[in-house]
Amino acid sequence: MVLVTQQLAIPQTPAIPSQSQRSAAQSAAPTLGTAGLVTVLLGAFLPMLDFFVVNVALPTIDHDLTAGPAVLELVAAGYGIAFAVLLVLGGRLGDSFGRRRLFITGAAAFTAASLLCGLAPTAWTLVAARAAQGASAALLLPQVLATITAASSGAQRARALSIYGAVGGIAVVIGQVLGGMLIAANLFGTSWRAVFLLNVPFALLTAVLAFPYVPESRSPHAAGVDLPGTALLTAALLALFLPLMEGRAAGWPLWSWVLLGAFPFLTTAFLYVEHRAERAGQVPLVPLSLLRIPEMRWGLGVAVPYFTGFGGFMFVVAVMLQQGLRLGPVAAGWALVPMAAGYFSASLSGPRLIGRFGSRVITAGAVVQGSGLAILVAPVLLDWAHFSPWRMLPGVALAGIGQGLIGTPLFRVVLSKVPAERAGVGSGVLATTQQSSLALGVATLGTLFLALSPSIGIAHALALVLTLQLTGSVAIFLLSTRLPRTVA
Repeated sequence: MVLVTQQLAIPQTPAIPSQSQRSAAQSAAPTLGTAGLVTVLLGAFLPMLDFFVVNVALPTIDHDLTAGPAVLELVAAGYGIAFAVLLVLGGRLGDSFGRRRLFITGAAAFTAASLLCGLAPTAWTLVAARAAQGASAALLLPQVLATITAASSGAQRARALSIYGAVGGIAVVIGQVLGGMLIAANLFGTSWRAVFLLNVPFALLTAVLAFPYVPESRSPHAAGVDLPGTALLTAALLALFLPLMEGRAAGWPLWSWVLLGAFPFLTTAFLYVEHRAERAGQVPLVPLSLLRIPEMRWGLGVAVPYFTGFGGFMFVVAVMLQQGLRLGPVAAGWALVPMAAGYFSASLSGPRLIGRFGSRVITAGAVVQGSGLAILVAPVLLDWAHFSPWRMLPGVALAGIGQGLIGTPLFRVVLSKVPAERAGVGSGVLATTQQSSLALGVATLGTLFLALSPSIGIAHALALVLTLQLTGSVAIFLLSTRLPRTVA
């Protein structure tokens, strides 16, 4: 910005670059074509899909492997914890060693880990394989946003980021539908194993396609790994997620409360270390100066209640449909198709709307999502005896439209002003916020629902969770008004 100001202030005779100079500049800048965009979006779709596809498979896994409640929750939680704690590090490694290289490495590792999940002979083997799968996803996913940011610009980047936002939401909904269908189909007698084995050919294809179609990019000023920052961030996230995800199943032992008590101190220590490192001229794991960008600061503020509510909603509704309404996994999945349709339709119009109305689209999405949740709460409280997927349809469809209007533009807004050389770390911060908030929603809203259902009934527990998510819509509305109205 200073350089541009100086050039405007001092009259200069413009130099006309030669054809060779223009060609060299064009060849130096990585360009993401259509095939490359499809490849990186496939790489984003698989890890997001896998976060939720396992939900409907848990009862069958429990039956086959005799897992038990605590181990069963680790099957789900192990993936999310490893995914969340390593995302920022994955972005930093991509900046340093090349984003395409880390994308291919992550896709290959995801292939191997998915195969191990599908072949796991015991419950604890499956837990370990799921953690490895989450770690490989943390290498893969940050490279997607970073590559889009570094290898595209203008309308192409805006369109790609909007599609990325749509892919994320649709993957969550499709995950629950697909998981139920695969278990019911019992392909070649694989039962729940097909949920993981299906990843293998698609993840392998993603790695192969990345070689010719995904351009290599890296930060010109990449720094080494921030070991103190990485250790403190990992410790803080583990201190939060382990007790929230495992505490209820384990009976809330002492260690769960000790970890929860340590979380704020570890978070404070992490912020102090990162701030001190940046002031000393070093490159921390999470440069806090990124939060000086209004789009990043307020966009991440919107992301927390949005993804927390989204993750909690998908988990709670899946449990309610199977345990409350006694639907099978396929019928439970299909009950969420109206939400996917609403999300997809809103996502298609997202790029045009954000170009015309800016961040007001997110504000409007908060209103629409809140309206859908309110419509859904009414039949739950007033006529639970006749509650059914048909009675859910208006509320979940409207909520899906609102979620599409929030989620699709959000990635574009948050990353719109992040410099290209910080694309990896900026993408890692956003992806960590997304995945941590999804996991937080499952851990908090999901745990609250499961804890209260036996005492107050499924209907009242569901109504309470939906009301809390409605409060989150209010928070999104208020935070979105602080976003710059015009989106670059």
